[in-house]
Amino acid sequence: MTEGLVRCAWATADELMRDYHDREWGVPERDSRKLWEKLVLDGFQAGLSWRTILARRAGFRRAFDGFDPERVARYDEGDVQRLLADAGIIRSRAKIEATIRNARAFLAMRDADEDFAGFAWGFVEGQPLLWKGPVPPNSPLSEQASKALRRRGFTFVGPTIVFAWMEACGLINTHAPECFRRLYLSGKSLNEKA
Repeated sequence: MTEGLVRCAWATADELMRDYHDREWGVPERDSRKLWEKLVLDGFQAGLSWRTILARRAGFRRAFDGFDPERVARYDEGDVQRLLADAGIIRSRAKIEATIRNARAFLAMRDADEDFAGFAWGFVEGQPLLWKGPVPPNSPLSEQASKALRRRGFTFVGPTIVFAWMEACGLINTHAPECFRRLYLSGKSLNEKA
């Protein structure tokens, strides 16, 4: 029972956002494929609300073959056209093409024996950072991660997108100080720096 609990202000708008906040947002994700999926979805969010993406997440998963990077990496112009006609997703050519490039970059990392989860968690020394103070749209840490992703061939991974991804995946705990999830997700192993 989570009624009456204090949440981050953005999570109080409706049931979809509340459920996402209470169950997923900020939970440390250590699965490489799921981290990649979340990075793709945060890229699609650029210029839009997260609620818009969340409401279409099932459509994205269907359209992008369950976010299987092996399959997405093989997409061609016919697949781009199919996706541009799919009303169940955000139909942006730039974001669709970035997803295909990012699947290829993800696989290139894997083929070079660089685990995507290990790469991501390396920015926070393997443990979530407990954010203190106002939450900015990006940070020096997300700038560093953004540059590292771009060096590996990723696109649509600017520092603001990457900061949102780091929050969503629990790399950085930015739950509001009074939010019940901040306390729940804050263990003794958390670094108190960012």
